[in-house]
Amino acid sequence: MPLTPLRTFLLLSTLAATVTLPIPSAHCSQTADTAETATLVTTPSRLSNGSPCLLTIHLRSAATTVTAKWQSHPVLFFASPDRSTWYAIAGVDVAATPGNYPITIEAHLQDGTHQTLHRDIAVTAAPYAKVTLTVPDKFVQPDAESQKIIAADQLIKDKAFASSAPKPEWTGDFLPPLKQAPRSDSFGTQRIFNGTLASVHRGLDYRAAPGTPVAAINSGRVILAQPLFFEGGCVVIDHGLGLMSVYMHLSKIDVTVGETVSRGHIIARSGATGRATGPHLHLGVRWQGSYLDPAKLFELSLPQPR
Repeated sequence: MPLTPLRTFLLLSTLAATVTLPIPSAHCSQTADTAETATLVTTPSRLSNGSPCLLTIHLRSAATTVTAKWQSHPVLFFASPDRSTWYAIAGVDVAATPGNYPITIEAHLQDGTHQTLHRDIAVTAAPYAKVTLTVPDKFVQPDAESQKIIAADQLIKDKAFASSAPKPEWTGDFLPPLKQAPRSDSFGTQRIFNGTLASVHRGLDYRAAPGTPVAAINSGRVILAQPLFFEGGCVVIDHGLGLMSVYMHLSKIDVTVGETVSRGHIIARSGATGRATGPHLHLGVRWQGSYLDPAKLFELSLPQPR
């Protein structure tokens, strides 16, 4: 079989209840009898730091559970109706070092067998740029009182991020939060505030006049909705399985913690609150604590959770 960038074929033994198999690299394939073959697909086939991805595993028979470990993070799969194909959204943090990252997949099949699959996933370096910004000094060198607020905010965020729904809460593909709004700052840029390298930009910024309606990028449950020091007006939505979206610098918040929202639901109005150089919307995407490029998430065609 010719090499394909999207598929890797794993030879799975049918002679033992538990098998541990090496999996070829992302851009190799092997041929085998289809009754003994499982396929692991990574979409997109080539990943860089900051990339979200869809992992798809096709098993030779139905499974009761499929789980995985990647970059020290749990990867939580959900099943197709016949439970022989399983999916997971995962990703590589924007600050990750390029290299090969092994993934271990555990499949418990309905026939009572257990399979352990191993694979290395290559991650390349993305060409992120540097940008220079000017903000009030209190956001670069916060005083003692501001530091207390920042510390309290961190506790609030840690509590919100601590858990996620155990099943997918999203519906279909993820969509941008604003209609026809140009981006003003790209994901992954190194941000120099007042001459000091302060952070890597962990989201997308959209130009938006104050009061522009902001929509949820997909369905989920609101887990944070309040003003914070750096983020300004902030909303966080949990989409399940460790995937969350973060909306910042909002002038008005239209949802409350615990509320369930659908894709496209208006959750807030854009503004210039917190550490902002002007009116805009900052959108972040988190997976298991890693920050991913929202624009690449919008490009993924996702299966419908059931």
